[in-house]
Amino acid sequence: MSGTTNAARLANAARLAIAALTLALGACQTSLGSPEGVPVALESIDGAPAPVRMALADELAAAASERRVELVGSSAEARYRVRGYLSTETEGGQTKVAYVWDVFDAQNRRAKRLAGSSLAGIASGSISATDREALARLAQASMDEIAGFLSASKLEPSIQTAEAPGDEPPVVAQ
Repeated sequence: MSGTTNAARLANAARLAIAALTLALGACQTSLGSPEGVPVALESIDGAPAPVRMALADELAAAASERRVELVGSSAEARYRVRGYLSTETEGGQTKVAYVWDVFDAQNRRAKRLAGSSLAGIASGSISATDREALARLAQASMDEIAGFLSASKLEPSIQTAEAPGDEPPVVAQ
């Protein structure tokens, strides 16, 4: 019986070691692929009245916090700036709020365009009637995409260019 007990202990120890290794590797992946440390400014949200924009901005801030995305004020230093556009579309009797997020880099070049839609749960088709729950879903989906982009951008090596010395002629391929 002691042989079975030792085998069982070894099997349990092996499972625990594998679980610990998996957690450790997962922690490494999370920190490497995390959007933390990449400040983002939410500059504007167009296409909705002020109360909807404000409510969506609140939901985006909550979703950003959950994903460790660092939102900063529009006048603050930011690696990326985000501008959003909202509209409604009714298809088959269901109204959706469509969104587009343009992510611009520090040189004001568009780095990424993210787009999608979320069921609005409204019958009127007017974005003004969008409820908080629908805005929360839209913010969650939007921030998932933004956080994914930020995580990927942290992992990409920065592109560096070298300048040729001024006294050497440029090399031309023949």
